[in-house]
Amino acid sequence: MSETMELVAVALTFVQTDAAFIRIMQVMASLAAALFAMTLLLTRDAAEGPSSCLPPAGSSARATEVWFLKYGVVWISCFGVIIGTGAYAWFEAIHFMVVCVGLALPLLLQPFLLPSLTLDQEKPLLERYSFKANLWILIFSFIGNYWYTHYFYTVLRASYTFKSWDINAVPIPMIFATHFYFTFYHALANMPLRWIRTTFASGISRTLVEAATVLSMSYLTAFMEALTIAGFNCYQFADRYMAWVYGSAFYGIYFVVSFPMFLRLSMQKGAPEGRVTRSKTGSGGVPHFTAFQAAVESLATGMAVLCLLDFVRIALGQEFRMAIARPCKLDASLTCAPYQGQF
Repeated sequence: MSETMELVAVALTFVQTDAAFIRIMQVMASLAAALFAMTLLLTRDAAEGPSSCLPPAGSSARATEVWFLKYGVVWISCFGVIIGTGAYAWFEAIHFMVVCVGLALPLLLQPFLLPSLTLDQEKPLLERYSFKANLWILIFSFIGNYWYTHYFYTVLRASYTFKSWDINAVPIPMIFATHFYFTFYHALANMPLRWIRTTFASGISRTLVEAATVLSMSYLTAFMEALTIAGFNCYQFADRYMAWVYGSAFYGIYFVVSFPMFLRLSMQKGAPEGRVTRSKTGSGGVPHFTAFQAAVESLATGMAVLCLLDFVRIALGQEFRMAIARPCKLDASLTCAPYQGQF
C-alpha cells in the first residue's frame, strides 16, 4: 500500500511540476478549445443515414479495423510489462528482434493464414482489405524508419542506444514495432474522422473541423508515444523538453498526412463526400483501392511527409547528415545503461 501511495505521489508531483508536461497540456487545451468552437459552426446531415465511427457492419474494412484495435491490447500489454519491469535491460540484439517481429507477425500473417478473421476469406489475396491495409502501413513504416529517423537524429538529437542489428543506422526491430504501433494509431484515428464525415454536411466548416481534428490527434498521438516510452532509457534525447513539446509537433507531421490518407483506403465506390456506405448486398461494399493503388498511396504519403520534415529542418537552419551508423555506435558516451561502450 505504501509503495502505491509513493507512486501516486510521484505521479502527482510530475503532473504539477514538469515544465514539458504542463506546456503540452496547455497546447492540447488550446487545440481542444479551438476544435470545440469550430464544431459550433457545423450543420448536421441526416440525409445519408446514421453517424458511424466504423465502416458498415459485415464489411472487411470494419472487421480489419476492429482486429487492429483489439490486437492493440496485446502488444501494448507486452510492451508495458517489458518496459515497466525493466526486462529490456538484459536483452541482446536477438531478444529485441524476437519481441518486435513476434508481435508484428500476427498482423502481417493474418491476411494469408486467417482471412476469415477480417471477413476476407472469399476474396483473392490482393483483394483482401486486411492485406491492403497491412501493405499500406508496412510501406509507410519502412519509409518512416529508413528515412525519417535520421531527421530525429539531426533535428531532435535523438538516439537509439540498445543492442540491435541495423539497416541504414536504424534498428531493424523498430521497423516491425512501428508496424503494430501504426496499425493501432490509424485504425483509432479513422473513427473520429469517419464520424465527422458521416454526421455533418460537407462544406468549409466541416473541412476545417476535420483538419483541426487531424492536427489535434497528430500532436496527441506523438506526445502519448513519447510519454509511454519514457521509461525506456535506450531511446534518448539531448533535451527532453524540446523533444516532448516541439518533437511531438515534429513527429506529428507523420500523422497530419497519414491519418487522412489512410482513411481513403476504406472509402467505397459511389460513396458521396468520401462517406463509407452500405452496398445493395449489405456486405458493406468493395473498397475501390487495389493493392497496387494502396502501395502507391502509401509511397505518396511517405514522400509528402519527407518533404514536410525537410522543410522544417531547413526553417530551423540545421544541416542534414545521414550516417551509416547510429549515434551510439559513433560515440560510446551515448550508450544507455546497463550497456557499456560501443557495440
